[in-house]
Amino acid sequence: MTLSRRTLLTGTAALAATTVAAPYVHAQKRGGTLRFVPHADLKTLDPIWTTAYITRNHGYMIFDTLFALDENLKLQPQMVDKHIVSKDSMKYSFTLRDGLKFHDGAPVTAEDCVASLKRWGAKDGLGRLLMASLSKMAPVDRKTFVIELETPFGLVLDAIGKPSASPAFIMPARVAATDPNDQIKDVVGSGPFRFSKDEWQPGNRVVYLRNPDYLPRKDKPSGAAGGKLALVDRVEWRYIPDPATAGAALEAGEVDYWENVPLDFAPRLEKNANVTVFVPDPKGNQGILRPNHLHPPFNNKKARQALLLAVDQKNYLQAVIGNEKYYKTCPSVFMCGGLPYETAAGAPKPDLERARQLLKESGYDGRPIVLLDPTDTPFAHASALVTLEMLKSLGAAVDLQAMDWATMVARRAKKEPPAQGGWNVFHTWSTSFDTMTPAVSSVLGGGGEKAWFGWPTSEAMEKLRAEFAREPDAGKRKAIAERVQVLAYDEVPYVPWGQFVVPGAFRKNVKGVLQFGATLLWNITV
Repeated sequence: MTLSRRTLLTGTAALAATTVAAPYVHAQKRGGTLRFVPHADLKTLDPIWTTAYITRNHGYMIFDTLFALDENLKLQPQMVDKHIVSKDSMKYSFTLRDGLKFHDGAPVTAEDCVASLKRWGAKDGLGRLLMASLSKMAPVDRKTFVIELETPFGLVLDAIGKPSASPAFIMPARVAATDPNDQIKDVVGSGPFRFSKDEWQPGNRVVYLRNPDYLPRKDKPSGAAGGKLALVDRVEWRYIPDPATAGAALEAGEVDYWENVPLDFAPRLEKNANVTVFVPDPKGNQGILRPNHLHPPFNNKKARQALLLAVDQKNYLQAVIGNEKYYKTCPSVFMCGGLPYETAAGAPKPDLERARQLLKESGYDGRPIVLLDPTDTPFAHASALVTLEMLKSLGAAVDLQAMDWATMVARRAKKEPPAQGGWNVFHTWSTSFDTMTPAVSSVLGGGGEKAWFGWPTSEAMEKLRAEFAREPDAGKRKAIAERVQVLAYDEVPYVPWGQFVVPGAFRKNVKGVLQFGATLLWNITV
């Protein structure tokens, strides 16, 4: 079964990727409004409750982190002024920088940090592994707190400094006291911008205002680290779901920056002397087909294995992306291209006949498979259409349900049976930040009810991921990662459908855009 990209998206053309400098811009003129077109509508404001990238990007606008990765993927202190690690790496002490304030004027304290880490650690996959290793996490004084381990954990700093999909954003303790399974209602951070709640119009606009009390680090901005310089007074996110309308607005100067440009539109923008087309994250993304492990047919491993053997990455990539210069097939669940845990261990080859047999052996009874289709998000929409045809080729009945991305993000959290408002399959994608190790990959987690949406249960997987996180030796971690992948290709928590890059575009008056695996809107002037 092969679909052409023209079947799914009108037209296809090449993208000429360019690099973007990240200059140190203290001396540049401040002020003005950055008008930004995000990849999705912002409906959920809690970046701990959801791993949706649109909410993560919102989190980076208003919250800050204790540590952050720079453009070279090196961990740097952010809110932390100094930290001490004991010789046996079992005790960590952190002291905050001076002058940190929340948007309501209250100082950031060690109590806030501990409360925020506890809430994050109850939801995030790597955070749960860290929390399971603790004997103590508590304030020492107003600016200092300690983490003491009961069992070794080699990724303490990596965990609290990870950039995605749920970074350990610091909130006021009263906000962090919110049950992690409930969404926060008070959106108060300490980051470079403030959320203007009164101007928020879901489906249309989100507004952020420069935080005049924010004290950036004096280091050069680099990735999510260094000086977070809010150089514009106002950032307006303008949700424009129609790509033609978004492209026309960018060319006309009605908006300044378009986050995710469909490849069909890139060639036209490249010809515009007032527009720069670039690749924000050269490491790329992994396409993900996620089955629901709670309900038939994919609560049966054979049905999930049928999906795995029926997915031909080249078919998906040709249909969804179109130009092979901007995609690659990849046998590694940890992504390809020089990433530290890349491996082909256990990777199967497509086998449609075997897939049909496995679906029958799973006991599939012919009931419609509910397939979620976010029509306003090209990469998830197009892959859903490929999966529709793939499932039909296996002899399955399919109920394709169209919706926007924000609705799908809410829908995927429902654990009810598919016929009662739940689901069987959805598609998303993940940056390398959320995929490149067993510890950060939420889609590999086997924690059942506590796992990422889809809720796979695998004690063996959780044991291996914990072993990886505890192991201080890089070589031994590599061997554990291979065992994780072999297990993943047997139990099939999800199916990778390929690796690709997504372009963005901004007008030439925009300066200081940072390249990173998450969209960052500080350091920018207009």
